[in-house]
Amino acid sequence: MHLDSHHHDRPAAVSADARRPDGSRRALRIGLGGPVGSGKTAMVAALCGALRERHSLAVVTNDIYTREDADFLLRAAVLPPERIQAVETGACPHTAIRDDISANLEAVEDLEDAVGPLDLILIESGGDNLTATFSRGLVDAQVFVIDVAGGDDIPRKGGPGVTTADLLVVNKTDLAPHVGSDLGRMADDAREQRGELPVVLTSLREGDGAAPVADWVRARLADWTA
Repeated sequence: MHLDSHHHDRPAAVSADARRPDGSRRALRIGLGGPVGSGKTAMVAALCGALRERHSLAVVTNDIYTREDADFLLRAAVLPPERIQAVETGACPHTAIRDDISANLEAVEDLEDAVGPLDLILIESGGDNLTATFSRGLVDAQVFVIDVAGGDDIPRKGGPGVTTADLLVVNKTDLAPHVGSDLGRMADDAREQRGELPVVLTSLREGDGAAPVADWVRARLADWTA
């Protein structure tokens, strides 16, 4: 389900270092953040499945003390193992994606050196709260994933992740009848908080649920390579 679809082609912000040291164009970097359990890793897996036939991509995952998200992607065989890198942050997840991005930048550079050239690198944050945002020195665009089980008041509560991400994903819509969440209310609150910034409502359990997010990523890739 799309909201404000006429803003779907809004150009993503682009980091200053758009080229590698050798002068070649680096991969587009898209960050995916959001609270614990919102479905970020499942969304990354679905995006890999949707995009890997036509685009060369890789993934960096962030966990505090484990490689659990990377291991999930490896078990799902969404990409060859050499295209998945894990970062153990050892601290609050937002630290490694916003405050000290050196470990993530190193992982990105290692992937481009090892399996490049790449079109796209997806960088998944560890589960965090509504304040989680990515440094623009690390990503060119960011997706924030929330889910209906967290409560239909989440969009109304706002926070930088909800209000400023380039794309807001309201995930697990199939659970709405079971947890008493009002999808219409969530959609209205999201529009109120985000203005012209796009929002999609998704369920990865219903057909090609990741399609609107994959389409948004493809549009960002088109902007990047134009």
